[in-house]
Amino acid sequence: MYDVIVVGSGAAGMTAALCTARHGLRTLVVEKAGHYGGSTARSGGGIWVPNNAVVAAGGIADSPERAATYLAHIAPEVPAELRQAFLDAGPAMLAFVQDHTPLRFRWVRDYADYYPEAPGGQPRGRSVEPLPFNVKLLGEEIRDLEPPYVPTPAGIVITQTDYRWLTLIGRHPRGVLTAAKVFGRRFLPGRRLTMGQALVAGLRAGLKALGVEIRLDTAMTDLHHENGRVAGITAGDRLVLAEHVVLACGGFEHNERMRKQHQNTGTEWTVGAKANTGDGIEAGQRAGAAVGLMDEAWWGPSVPLPRGPFFLLAERSLPGCVLVDGAGRRFVNEAAPYIDVVNAMTGDTWLVFDHTYRGRYPFCGIPPRRPLPRRWKESVLTAPSLEELARQAGLPELTETVRRFNALAVDGRDTDFHRGDSAYDRYYGDPRNKPNPNLAPLTTGPFHAVRIVPGDLGTKGGLRTDARARVLREDGSVIDGLYAAGNTSASVMGHTYAGAGATLGPAMTFGYLAGLDISGGER
Repeated sequence: MYDVIVVGSGAAGMTAALCTARHGLRTLVVEKAGHYGGSTARSGGGIWVPNNAVVAAGGIADSPERAATYLAHIAPEVPAELRQAFLDAGPAMLAFVQDHTPLRFRWVRDYADYYPEAPGGQPRGRSVEPLPFNVKLLGEEIRDLEPPYVPTPAGIVITQTDYRWLTLIGRHPRGVLTAAKVFGRRFLPGRRLTMGQALVAGLRAGLKALGVEIRLDTAMTDLHHENGRVAGITAGDRLVLAEHVVLACGGFEHNERMRKQHQNTGTEWTVGAKANTGDGIEAGQRAGAAVGLMDEAWWGPSVPLPRGPFFLLAERSLPGCVLVDGAGRRFVNEAAPYIDVVNAMTGDTWLVFDHTYRGRYPFCGIPPRRPLPRRWKESVLTAPSLEELARQAGLPELTETVRRFNALAVDGRDTDFHRGDSAYDRYYGDPRNKPNPNLAPLTTGPFHAVRIVPGDLGTKGGLRTDARARVLREDGSVIDGLYAAGNTSASVMGHTYAGAGATLGPAMTFGYLAGLDISGGER
């Protein structure tokens, strides 16, 4: 018999478990997969939390009122009490994690909110990331950590801060210095982890110090009920009893039936963890829970490659490329927040760039000037001229689109879609490209067209919860003993995406709130 069972071992679940265990409750974490960490371990590890002390130490002014104004503006459909609960508890959550794990965080300098010009937006950002984590602090349990989404060569670890400048390795002295710093980490004593790997490892180290077990290869098959409340889980033919259950086992991005039902899409373009098949959401529904935002995901334009989709961040913001639809027309600001780019897509989509772009910038992990792999032939077309590329791809209006775009690029102002106007656009731009860090004409062959699909980091719809992370029925009443956080719950971000780490920041905060409510603890 446990006081608390947490289902799922990502950042939401481990933060909830850390909180309950720290308050003296007997806590068990169960994980369906053979590794712990879920989608968190595959992520960039950024955490978006307004008014946090880490960003404040960098001299960035914020206020509760400013942050509340921002969230109310970009996510007005989310209940005000949920937005406020996140804003109130987020800074305390981050401090709690730093106090009770080996994790330390730093500000991701100048990584703007995704809508920095909106009321309350922050042009210099509110995101933090974990410092490189020494695996010696975790010991043998490092072997059970979920692998990263993009593997790197042995000994090479890259932070979010590094990534921005590595995209400019062929253009900016800071890119070269960053590459040297990354390479130099290979010679530090002890293996290091960064991004989501570091976040998960640090949380696991905190749980390990408190004696909390993570039981791997343990799939919850249903919730157990006694006396009108949730009182544990079933895992196959085993019953595990507990006073409280926290569902933090991810979304349903790898459940073909649920995705077709709610989103009219499949599972092939997500980068979420394979174990995320909606088990917690469906168990909650069987218990009478209401759901919300089931048509939503953490969308992002992606390239469908043979080994899986590649989620585009910097590539579409850098100068010398355009996104076009099936007719060859521009339809969006290429550098816009990735969720907005996918929401603007209506069918076939291509990212088109020229030889100059390819000579300056990495693309999908391939360094500048290096040929794109032949095995990508299903997604990449190349032609000596723009006219031939348009013919190959079946884009009748491409040449006219590029002609107009080139004129705007030379002028430095995108009057059609305002690329480069926002501080968010410019974060992944090229500061040496004048007059606009996001705009350059496409003039030099060969030209390339890369197929783009509506990928995602995971789904964001799930069980409806209140400001204490308790799961709700359709009538708004609470299901006793049941909590949810992370992508198992309907996101406090609603239909939008506030900034880098607006997945993990709320996930950890509502995991923390669940832990506080269960334990009766104070922030």
